[in-house]
Amino acid sequence: MVIMVYLDNCNQYRNVHGILLLDKPVGETSNRSLRKVNDFFRAKKIGHTGTLDPLATGMLPICFGEATKFSKYLLNADKRYKVVAKFGERTDTADSYGRVINVRPVVFDRNKLNKAIEYFKKRNFQTPPMFSALKYRGRPLYDYARKGIQLSRIPRLISIYDLKVFYWDKRIISLEIHCSKGTYVRTFIDDFGIYLGCGAHVISLRRLMVSRFLPTSMVTFEKIQNVANGKLEYFSCGSVINSLYDLLLPIDSGLLNMPTVNLSLSIANRIRLGKSINIVTSLNNCLVRVTVGEEQRFIGIGEVTSTQQLVPRRLVSFFVIFLVFIF
Repeated sequence: MVIMVYLDNCNQYRNVHGILLLDKPVGETSNRSLRKVNDFFRAKKIGHTGTLDPLATGMLPICFGEATKFSKYLLNADKRYKVVAKFGERTDTADSYGRVINVRPVVFDRNKLNKAIEYFKKRNFQTPPMFSALKYRGRPLYDYARKGIQLSRIPRLISIYDLKVFYWDKRIISLEIHCSKGTYVRTFIDDFGIYLGCGAHVISLRRLMVSRFLPTSMVTFEKIQNVANGKLEYFSCGSVINSLYDLLLPIDSGLLNMPTVNLSLSIANRIRLGKSINIVTSLNNCLVRVTVGEEQRFIGIGEVTSTQQLVPRRLVSFFVIFLVFIF
């Protein structure tokens, strides 16, 4: 889910472009975190990709300005989580914020646990939980769930690429999960507990990575506030953070896993005008990052067709490109 806020008619807001990797604290909703960040940046256009539950902490990519055009590619990226779960109890929300609905003894052994891990590593279908932000007739499912209304949901194909156990003491387990887009970790833990015959629920959850963004790139509210107040702050590499804009990653930083087609300025101008061009490339039927010149300035996303044409699909505003080339 991508939450967007548009404030273009407000003179008190400004043009900001880039991506901030917020380290969301526990207890905050993703939407409230978005608005708290914008209290500092005062951006005209801002959105977050991939809602985190209030219980969860960790990486919440926040896109500003032109970066919002490409936010869906972050939404579709795979993710990594660290989750701690408790066996023997199921809750109606599949986490510790919910009401306990079933209690069972924990009797499985390590062999059964290993079988469960191997079973869930395979491609699997998952039914989205009722306590989620998915919409039905314009309202999030959690609105219905809080009123005791259960709705049928269509199972979705997900992938669990890897599962690692860091700790297990019969009642408590700590896992790292590498999964595809659309995976609900709460539902995974609930299904995991059902498979083991005892039930389970999440007691802590942290998103470690989205796409290739590293945990060390995350920024806390405290750091944002300190920078806004002029206090000295540093990046993990040791360099000084001079302004809020230093905290932002480039517009295309979430697209670096795409192949790149680099063009001359004259040919790129045709793409900018929405025209397709013929190119010679080994790429075929795929999306690509389109860049310009020796410095490979990003100007948008195109599609290379089977007939070796580059078709523009999503472009950065010419005004923003112009500013990038000037400065």
